[in-house]
Amino acid sequence: MKKWLTGIILFMLVFSLAACGQTEDKANGEKEGNKQNKSEEVFKIGAIPDQNAAFLQSGMEAVAKQLSEETGMKVEFVPSVDYSALVTGFQRGEIHLAWFGGLTSVQARNLVPDAESIVQRPRDAEFKSVFITQEGSGINTLADLKGKSFTFGSESSTSGHLMPRYFLNEEGIDPNTDFNGKPNFSGSHDTTYKLIESGSFQAGALNISVWEAAVKEGKVDTSKVKVFYTTPDYYDYNWTINSNVEEVFGSDAKQKVKDSLLSMPGDSKEITDLFQTDKFIETKNDNYEKIEKVAKELEIIK
Repeated sequence: MKKWLTGIILFMLVFSLAACGQTEDKANGEKEGNKQNKSEEVFKIGAIPDQNAAFLQSGMEAVAKQLSEETGMKVEFVPSVDYSALVTGFQRGEIHLAWFGGLTSVQARNLVPDAESIVQRPRDAEFKSVFITQEGSGINTLADLKGKSFTFGSESSTSGHLMPRYFLNEEGIDPNTDFNGKPNFSGSHDTTYKLIESGSFQAGALNISVWEAAVKEGKVDTSKVKVFYTTPDYYDYNWTINSNVEEVFGSDAKQKVKDSLLSMPGDSKEITDLFQTDKFIETKNDNYEKIEKVAKELEIIK
């Protein structure tokens, strides 16, 4: 009888140890699996398509390369067909970091409340738009735009639509009724200056940095096109990081990304050329409160 009981006890002890071992192996396996899954996740970055697609692709791929080297994550640039597509991708958690304009960053953060605008260029703290027209058009002030044909950039652009519309309203000009027909939306800043240069529209508004780069690089004929008004400054472009980054890539991922952005452009000509800057600085959500206020006043966002 004693031998029988001893046998049962030994059997149960062995079974219990084996079960514990399997549980521990399973737990360790799950931990390893989670680590492996995180390492296999692709950190996806995006940018509003406000410039030539090939130029944007080159600069953003350089950003992805530097981010990958400095954070240890696999980073990939995902192009967007338009501004709203980038905001939607960010909302779905498919884009982890985005180069937004002020308006699109506000739209994205309204949809993803814990998202953060973390880095910008120094000039984005005092950004401006320029209004341009053909030489000899007779347009020298905003008041002269009444009865003229006009093009904005993208409808979701801060510097190509939102703030130019705001400053027009401040001058008593209603773009919906005071132009020659409804205003056009070109879709991008470089298209705007080309439309004015060709005479398709008599005037337009765009991002000052794109204009300055186009002049410097000879992409626009300044014997045909001139700036007749430069707006007061406002906060604009920024890098905004999604709220899901730490959950997907680890608790230190957000800080690693921020540190990497602040180290740019380094010696990358592609990054310098795209962003027209030699450094990035920190920013915060509160800096874009005026953009949100103006967008609500103009009923562009609710």
